[in-house]
Amino acid sequence: MWWIILIILAVLIVAGIIIVGGRRAREAQLEKKREEATDLRREADKQASAAGQRAALAEEQAEQAEKERARAEEARRRADAVDPDVDND
Repeated sequence: MWWIILIILAVLIVAGIIIVGGRRAREAQLEKKREEATDLRREADKQASAAGQRAALAEEQAEQAEKERARAEEARRRADAVDPDVDND
């Protein structure tokens, strides 16, 4: 009779060890995924920041190009005004 109690006790202990081990493994896996997500978010933030800087630079260059185009157009108008072969009517 006491063998049955020992077997049941051993089964319960082994089941408890398996359950606790499974939970720890699951928690370790979740923590690893949390760390990976944090790293991915950090990298995404860096990329977003770099993209914002590139967009600001592109906007600045576009404004500069528009000013240069306007100056070139003004120079073309002055040249047309000076050129006797251009009809200014």
